[in-house]
Parts: sequence; C-alpha cells; structure tokens
Amino acid sequence: MDWRQWVFAMVWAIGCGLTARAEPAVKLGVLTDLSGVYSDATGPGSVAATRMAVEDCLAAECRGMSIDVVVADHQNKPDVALAIARGWVDTAHVDALVDMSNAAIQLAIAPFVAEKDRVALFAGGTARLSGDACQPEHIVQWMWDTYVQVGGVARRLTRPGTTWFLVTADYAFGAQFEADAKAIVGAAGGRVLGSARHPFPSTDLSSFLLQAQASGADIVALANAGADTVNAIKQAHEFGVGTGLQRLVAFYLSVLDVKGLGLAAAAGTVLTEGFYWDIDDGTRAFSQRFLARHGAMPSQIQAGLYSAVRHYLKAAAAANSADARTVIRKMHALPIADEVVRHAELRPDGRMVHDYYVFNVKQPGDSHGPWDLYTLLDTIPGDEAFRPVATGGCPRLLQ
Repeated sequence: MDWRQWVFAMVWAIGCGLTARAEPAVKLGVLTDLSGVYSDATGPGSVAATRMAVEDCLAAECRGMSIDVVVADHQNKPDVALAIARGWVDTAHVDALVDMSNAAIQLAIAPFVAEKDRVALFAGGTARLSGDACQPEHIVQWMWDTYVQVGGVARRLTRPGTTWFLVTADYAFGAQFEADAKAIVGAAGGRVLGSARHPFPSTDLSSFLLQAQASGADIVALANAGADTVNAIKQAHEFGVGTGLQRLVAFYLSVLDVKGLGLAAAAGTVLTEGFYWDIDDGTRAFSQRFLARHGAMPSQIQAGLYSAVRHYLKAAAAANSADARTVIRKMHALPIADEVVRHAELRPDGRMVHDYYVFNVKQPGDSHGPWDLYTLLDTIPGDEAFRPVATGGCPRLLQ
C-alpha cells in the first residue's frame, strides 16, 4: 500500500467512525392536562419539567444530540389522547410519549405504544400499568401508582378492627384506588365499610362526605385526585367530616393542592408522596430550580417526569439509539441517579421503585414558610412500599 492508499483508507475509516458515532435524534411528546382538574399537578409544570430534563441532559450526557419537544392537551379524554398520539407517531415521528396522568388515557396509550413500537413515560397512575396492562418493552412507570399511594397511609393507620369509608371518583382511577384499599386494609386487619362514588369531575361532594361521616368509620379516605380532592377537603372541613375520633385521609394529595387549600383547611390530613421538595439537599436544589422557572414547587408528578425523561435521554445517549426496545433495555441497565429519587431501581415489570414517604399536613403555627407544609412521619423503602412483582400479575416480564 503506497501513501495515497494509506491516506484514503484512514479518511474512510475516520468517516465511518464518525458516522457510527452520530448522536440519535429524539422527539418527545408531552401529552398532558393543560386546562382540567389535573392541570396544576401536571399541565404546564409537566412541560417545564420535561424541558428541564432535556436541557440538563444536553449539557451533560446528551451533548450533541437533537432533542425536540411537542405539547398537547388530552382534555382528560382517551379518544382525544389517542388521536393526538396517533398523529404524533404517524406524521411527526415522536419517539416517546410523556405524562398522560389519567388512568383511562394510560390504559389506552399502553397498548398503542406497544403496537407502534414507541415508548411511554408515565410518572404515576393506575397500578395496572405494572400489572395486567403492563408493556415492559415499551412503557415505564415512575414515581407513584394507586397501590403505593394507598399502601403507605393504610399500613400506617390500620390496626385490627380499624374501619374505613371511601369517597371515590367514579372512573378507572378511583375504582383502582378502591380495589387497592380494600385489599391492603383487609390484609392489615381492617375493614372497608363501604364507598360513595361521585361523578368525575365534581364540585359538590357534600352528600358523599355526609354519607361517609354517617358511616361511623374510623377513617374517611378520599379516593380521588386534583380538584376533586381539593373540593372534598374544603367541604369536609365545613361539615366537620374527619374531626374528633374520625380521621380524614387523602390517597392522592399534592403539595400544590395543600398550598392552594391553605393549612387551616388541610392541617392534620395524612398522605403519601414519592417526592417532597424538602427531603434533602438534592430535592431542595432541584425544586429551587423548578420554582425559579415555573413559579411553584414541583408536584411529585412533575418531579417524576423530570427523573423519567432524564433517565430515558441518558439511555438513548448511551445506546446511541432512539429505538424503543433498545432504549428501554438500556434504561433497565443504567443506574438511576438524579436529584429527585432515592434508592431507585427499574424492575422487570416496568415499575420504578424508590423510597416513599408518609406525611402529615402541618398546623398553621408550625409552618415556617410558604412551602413548609409537611411533617415527615415515615420513610418506606421501595421494596416494601410498592406491590411486589410476584403479585402484580404482569404477563410479560422483561427478560
């Protein structure tokens, strides 16, 4: 080989090497509630969290990648959500769908992304996503689900003979809360006396709350979320539901809900969350950045989306691919490390488990700032807090 042939061979090899190392292009679709009952805990804050994850990854592991974000309002309607998702995948070439914090929408999106060979990143929702509706080669579920939201508070408060009454949103999300509550409370020796199912969404829950009060149950539990829970707590306060020997519990109550309610109305409510801004230095640092950007502290959904999107993008960069199955497998292989979650692990059923927390809403006189809202009662390790893989019923575990 003369020198000309050697130079040509080297240039060709370098060119091939550069081609092989070309960074993947990724497009994310944030499908969220921009205008409805979940818009405070998701909505614009979910968009902000997603963009933060993109920016942070582009400054580190994803340097050189092309990452685009598109946004739409699903209006809490599964048919609307599916139509948007189909258009995004078929014409806009979206690789991963993000958020979708509505159980009926989640159960519609899970088989869709499997059919289209795309990824769905959920920051919570129905426990069926890691159970009978699991699609572990295409979806992951970060932060919370109905089982862990019930389990943390129910296990702490239930003793043999403890009685519960549920005020339940009448759709898939509430029904899953109710099913999980009956199983967990029963296993702890308690008993669910009954439930009152209210329309979704609902502004007047007084008759349902009075039914719960009249049941004589030790604990009245709100098996709903968003504006429904806020309205229920306000009206429970007005009617004295959950006072005296009776306790009021919220299966899903966010820090934003409590801030909006005010401590006078929400004080004493027991709840579980997978994230709170004031857990440690990492959560405080992330939350202050989010506050500066969005004007409010992050909900656990918004924090969870940041963590899920950041880990997804790290995996895409490490795998040098946007292929759904390739990136999901790399997400399972990489350690999960960020400012949001602690002791996190992605299981074969697509459920990410991590430390979980039980809180009590502070009395007004105990708060030392506008976002100082919770007292930490308990930290539950992920392998204790979340439903075990063996009892989840996922028919196709990732091998």
